[in-house]
Amino acid sequence: MIEPSVLGLHEVDETHVAVVGGKGAHLGGLSRIDGIRVPPGFCVTTDAFRRIMAEAPSIDDRLDQLSRLAPDDRDAIRTLSAEIRRVLEEIAIPGDLAAAITGALARLGEHAAYAVRSSATAEDLPTASFAGQQDTYLNVIGTAAVLQHVRRCWASLFTQRAVSYRQRGGIDHRAVHMAVVVQRMVNPAVAGVLFTADPVTSNRRVTSVEAVFGLGEALVSGLVTRDVYTVRDGEVIARAVGTKQLAIHASPAGGTQEQAIDPEIADRPALTDAQVVRLAQLGRRIEAHFGRPQDIEWCLVDDDVAELTGRTSGSGSPAGGPSGGEFQIVQSRPITTLFPIPESGDRESHVYVSVGHQQMMTDPMKPLGLSFWQMTTPAPMAEAGGRLFVDVTHRLATPASRTGLVAALARSDPLIGDALQTVLERDGFIRPLPDEDPPGPLFGGGAAAPIETDPAVVTDLIGRTQASIAAAERDIATTSGEALLDFIQADIQELRRILFDPQSHQVFMSAMEAAWWLNDQLQEWLGEKNVADTLTQSVPHNITSEMGMALLDVADVIRPHPDVVAFLRHVEDDAVSGEHWLDELGRLPGGREARDAIEAWLARYGMRCVGEIDITRPRWSERPATLVPVILGNVKNFGPGAGARRFEQGRQEARAKEQDVLERLRALPDGERKAEEAKRRIDRVRTFIGYREYPKYGMVSRYFVYKQALLKEAERLVQARVIGEQEDIFYLRFPELHDVVRTKHVDDQLIDRRKDAFRSYRALTPPRVLTSDGEVVAGAYRRAGVPTGALVGLPVSAGVVEGRARVILDMAQADLEAGDILVTTYTDPSWTPLFVAITGLVTEVGGLMTHGAVIAREYGLPAVVGVVDATRLIPDGQRVRVHGTGGFVEILP
Repeated sequence: MIEPSVLGLHEVDETHVAVVGGKGAHLGGLSRIDGIRVPPGFCVTTDAFRRIMAEAPSIDDRLDQLSRLAPDDRDAIRTLSAEIRRVLEEIAIPGDLAAAITGALARLGEHAAYAVRSSATAEDLPTASFAGQQDTYLNVIGTAAVLQHVRRCWASLFTQRAVSYRQRGGIDHRAVHMAVVVQRMVNPAVAGVLFTADPVTSNRRVTSVEAVFGLGEALVSGLVTRDVYTVRDGEVIARAVGTKQLAIHASPAGGTQEQAIDPEIADRPALTDAQVVRLAQLGRRIEAHFGRPQDIEWCLVDDDVAELTGRTSGSGSPAGGPSGGEFQIVQSRPITTLFPIPESGDRESHVYVSVGHQQMMTDPMKPLGLSFWQMTTPAPMAEAGGRLFVDVTHRLATPASRTGLVAALARSDPLIGDALQTVLERDGFIRPLPDEDPPGPLFGGGAAAPIETDPAVVTDLIGRTQASIAAAERDIATTSGEALLDFIQADIQELRRILFDPQSHQVFMSAMEAAWWLNDQLQEWLGEKNVADTLTQSVPHNITSEMGMALLDVADVIRPHPDVVAFLRHVEDDAVSGEHWLDELGRLPGGREARDAIEAWLARYGMRCVGEIDITRPRWSERPATLVPVILGNVKNFGPGAGARRFEQGRQEARAKEQDVLERLRALPDGERKAEEAKRRIDRVRTFIGYREYPKYGMVSRYFVYKQALLKEAERLVQARVIGEQEDIFYLRFPELHDVVRTKHVDDQLIDRRKDAFRSYRALTPPRVLTSDGEVVAGAYRRAGVPTGALVGLPVSAGVVEGRARVILDMAQADLEAGDILVTTYTDPSWTPLFVAITGLVTEVGGLMTHGAVIAREYGLPAVVGVVDATRLIPDGQRVRVHGTGGFVEILP
């Protein structure tokens, strides 16, 4: 069947994206909504574009060249994209296609003015808006001019910006086609944009309207100060009226022109409150039709206002078009930057706290990873945007739990505490509940019962965990099929028993409480902040800090062998010429010793990786090449025995600080009692705080046992042609995977949809606190005495250090020199090997007892966490000063 080259807007809807592009499909959908006025027009379809591309074979070679370029190779992209545009702008439109376009123009009025607008198939989609990537031409008059601007719209698919955008998003240039929308021109008195969710806070109950006199191009280009109106529940609750000195109007000869606004009306609102509310109602109707919040472009045709703002009536107005203040909608696209709202199943207000900010993993998780975490945790967790959240509404509504919850979360992450306080101060958002039956602890556990400071308690807990993992590894080896899924489901109860063992909780909670006591009391008694940071250096049984030191020992084995070092410098992937690099390494002089050292390290720590709480993430044992840059950095930056020396140095510094503190306390009134109390807490914190990292290590170790077994089962499903590849199972929840194993049938479309959704989730930034209205509640640091221009965060490891900032978003790309300061989004245990090379740490996410803070204190690194937008505000290579005691970062000249 031959597709038509031209379709009227009334003939298409949002299901026709492949034929008329995103903009055309949305305009067709809009034209079908009762009460929504859309300027009449037609679409030149993607079939026409494909015909044109086929008649220009020189473009094909240039597309091949483009596909091989990196997104940041701007010069090459600029040159190639300009060549493609030139070909398309100069190409002759075939006679039958030109006739179809001119025939459509004749039906609408060939002497009228038109807007000619690009409409790509990868534009205005639910997961990516591509706003502004292609071109729009206004007030195009005459058939020849329309045809020329159709060619320009085709060419705009290959602007440098559009090409770079697709390359960054991994979108094949050949997979995107261009349709063109041609609409009767609206020459409005007022125009603007309407967001059916607040563009700043993401609140879905709030509508935001921006307005300028004349065409909306004045707003888009930033030429004028716009009016901004905020609507909630059918009422304008805020307005900011700008001084609108210019308007853009259609020119009688075609194109647009700027016109000055009469100073007497420049400060007048462009819209009345009644018009704003009416526009907001239209927005809600459009949102309901498309099923998601919308970014809408609108025009108001009102001749009375037009005369005041300098518009010449007549040319450009649609024949028979609305007058007397009618709104016309000229575009609607989904707002793709909003974070999704967890489903609650009711219409009550809810407040959600991010789990990822507590676990130091704010990346999205695949469905199987989410499922495993939900099976493991004691608290019910809501899902949104590939992340997990805890609903704290009940705890906030109950006086008995409210104060403790906010205080605990504020101590860990002040931004969460402040955001929750903001919510509590709002009248009526949370309905109060009586104190009867207060909810349990948020993340399991609760207040720690007393426990004797006995090192044997820790070694016993570790021994029991190791024995349980070994038993699981032994028993799972003989299971497959449904029995494997049943085994894992049952064994997770054993994992939960170990994770939430009351004695385990007593150990690390008593250590944390001892550290808090030391910081509070020693500041009060001695005037010294954060003393526990030094006292907790080089403690026993910290499996995570030991991991970083152990990789220094691996470097010691490699350093004496230049052939091994040279080989490792060229390892980029885990397969070298089809062979695993570790196997090839073993044939080099010194290579066997190097391989054995790496494999021994992997045997103890290889179940870890970045984002390790997601069982689907590739582990170091699966991709050991990830570690090579860190190993080479250790070879270059350290000498033999650095790991042992560093640990001993930390132990000596802690011992010296203990002696100093106790001597100073004894010199105070009632000093012997104070020193005795402090000594008791110091012993407790040094005995128990290292165990703080072990429960997670045990959980991740068990997850890896499960994962290895599941991947073997997935391979059987691949061989049976049930799934296409092993990793397809990662896009199924655990019960769904159980059904697939049982029935040997899978919904391929479900997996494809979830893969698409996961890709879109990666572009979202999860909030610390989110409400059921979709509002992202941002907290703030309430702290005085911070230098002007400094970036504020949470102080988690004392000291002050200056150095070169290295902004690193991917551990595998780390290139650190001794003395560098690491700046990154978050650090989970997998980042620990980098800590041995740095002198300071700055992260965007973190809390007092989260991984980066614990290990920074263990290694004696000044650290500030929770610095909002640190990776954007601190340039890579910039010299900075980190105030780990004061909690701020200064950018140095």
